[in-house]
Amino acid sequence: MRDAAVAALVRGLFALVGALGPDRAGALGGAVARRLGPLVKAHRIALGNVAAAFPELSAAEHRGIVGEAWDNLGRTAAEYVHLERIWDFDPAKPVGRIEVAPEAVARFEALREDGKPALFFAAHLANWELPAVAAAKHGLPSAVLYRTPNNRAVAADIRALREGIMGRLIAADVAAPIRMMEALDEGLHVGMLIDQRFGRGPRVPFLGRMAASNPLLARLARRFDCPVHGARAIRLPRGRFRLELTEAVELPRDARGRVDVEAATALLNRIVEGWVREHPGQWLWMHRRWR
Repeated sequence: MRDAAVAALVRGLFALVGALGPDRAGALGGAVARRLGPLVKAHRIALGNVAAAFPELSAAEHRGIVGEAWDNLGRTAAEYVHLERIWDFDPAKPVGRIEVAPEAVARFEALREDGKPALFFAAHLANWELPAVAAAKHGLPSAVLYRTPNNRAVAADIRALREGIMGRLIAADVAAPIRMMEALDEGLHVGMLIDQRFGRGPRVPFLGRMAASNPLLARLARRFDCPVHGARAIRLPRGRFRLELTEAVELPRDARGRVDVEAATALLNRIVEGWVREHPGQWLWMHRRWR
């Protein structure tokens, strides 16, 4: 009964933000999150994380970063039902909500045409759903790892929203590594977020502290010896975004020439750290990344 009530509430919220349109919904979501975020326990976690990552900044600057992070989180949540409208990129008419540099477009097109599998890593930055939308919208055969909500009804609603715009969805459960390997065997391009804590993973440096990190992407790169690219969205003013796609990352290898899983995991975390330091107000500081 409780799950059904929560699902009904979520559907109502989706309908409300859908009626507002992407700009008004994003502004409302950001305003609400800025107001309510400081009232919850996660706000203290975020402040502590920012202070540890940026000890050279003042307390006021720490609060400013966390305020921006709440704003970004609220906007991202409100934009969820508008992802298809937000993604308006057209290489022939590169003026709209989305901008992509020509060199990134060229990399994307090469990946789409080469007929080979590849791996993509991303992080909880800006609207982190957009790289998956970009792949599906522009014909890149892809699969993306995603975390399902505990509420089954809510999970079904969110999956229905995602399925039409994000390619194949792989639930982050015990079978996920097998599903990801199957996708790579099929020649798909498989993406995952790599910036959350993974208790059973190697501890590598991240934003000034050692953090248990997910080695799955590095393990898959080792097994399939396929290219690995980074993808990220950057939030711009007036509801716009810039999408970036890195060149293939040269992963460290061991004496036998195979990908060194721990060293590769550390390298990917360093790349994500660089992204976070560039736009700290656009990252999800509220989770216990270093617990």
